[in-house]
Amino acid sequence: MNPSQSTSLLQARNLSIGYHVKKGAPKLIADGLNFDLKDGELTCLLGPNGVGKSTLIKTIMGRLPVLEGEVRLKNQLIQYYRSDALAKELAVVLTDKIGGAQLTVEDLIALGRTPHTNWLGKMSGEDQAKVDEAIAQTHIGYLRGSLIAELSDGQLQKVMIARAIAQDAGILILDEPTAHLDLVNRFEIMFLLRKIAKESKKAILIVTHDLEIALETADQFWLMTCGEPLRTGLPEDLVCSGAINQLLPGKELFFDAAKGKVKLQSPAEDFPIQGNPTKAQWLAHALVKNGLKFPIGVTIEATEQGFLWKEEGKVMRGFDEIGEVLDWCGKDERGRMKDESPNIHRSRRKIGR
Repeated sequence: MNPSQSTSLLQARNLSIGYHVKKGAPKLIADGLNFDLKDGELTCLLGPNGVGKSTLIKTIMGRLPVLEGEVRLKNQLIQYYRSDALAKELAVVLTDKIGGAQLTVEDLIALGRTPHTNWLGKMSGEDQAKVDEAIAQTHIGYLRGSLIAELSDGQLQKVMIARAIAQDAGILILDEPTAHLDLVNRFEIMFLLRKIAKESKKAILIVTHDLEIALETADQFWLMTCGEPLRTGLPEDLVCSGAINQLLPGKELFFDAAKGKVKLQSPAEDFPIQGNPTKAQWLAHALVKNGLKFPIGVTIEATEQGFLWKEEGKVMRGFDEIGEVLDWCGKDERGRMKDESPNIHRSRRKIGR
């Protein structure tokens, strides 16, 4: 979806969040927050632990009061929504433990229809259709009759997303939906949510610490850090401006905009590595990570078969793997063990030029 065609469903202006204590003034967590959550977009809220992300989510949900400023849902102040009306507009997937281990997957997803059913909780044909649609969108039809207790973490997360979809709210909010999942499931969940946002024109807000996956999937970032105003915008713009480094306090880490990765700060190294570009890149990566350097006059040629160690242009040694290069660089500052002559490694014939 073209961002210019999106509609803001949820807005905050000069918002202060926190909570009331028994005595004294409210405990302020963050203030001056301004944002728009738009339909058809996947927005990621990122920030360190303790900065107020959960407090913000609870304020949007109406569980905590607005201290100052305003939050509007479809142009109406959030505090004027009754809980049943809010549940039709806002679906939330939190990290709380799920009860009902003996429920089936379909039963749990059907609970998403609670705001729409009568006081007896009786499902209509339309309600069942919404459940079926949610199951289809999340590709979990094969789990329909399974018990919740039988599910893996990744499967359970998809079921919870399906329940939120069945609720048929315009806004979905998910608190760390990829926590405790393996790499494949983390990517799968995030790309699934992006697809749902685009196809169903839902506004989806995800709280996450998974920066690199968020960069691959999010339309918007909200960056929340201590002592700084909330920064919002396209992820790519926030990378180019350097604002993304707000997430990395201190001097040890930085976001390498060229590589799209968080890296350790280290002196700039221009390693004399030639040849195969992929192998050259990953050899340099390993050298920086391990704090290793080449002796003066040494170059490395990366070939399809391995690596050639050259001194003053002459091949002195061959290596099959990056680990062997690291071992050799770490032996001493000259790159070779004391009293060892610079004979070419026996694997040189396999490596070739």
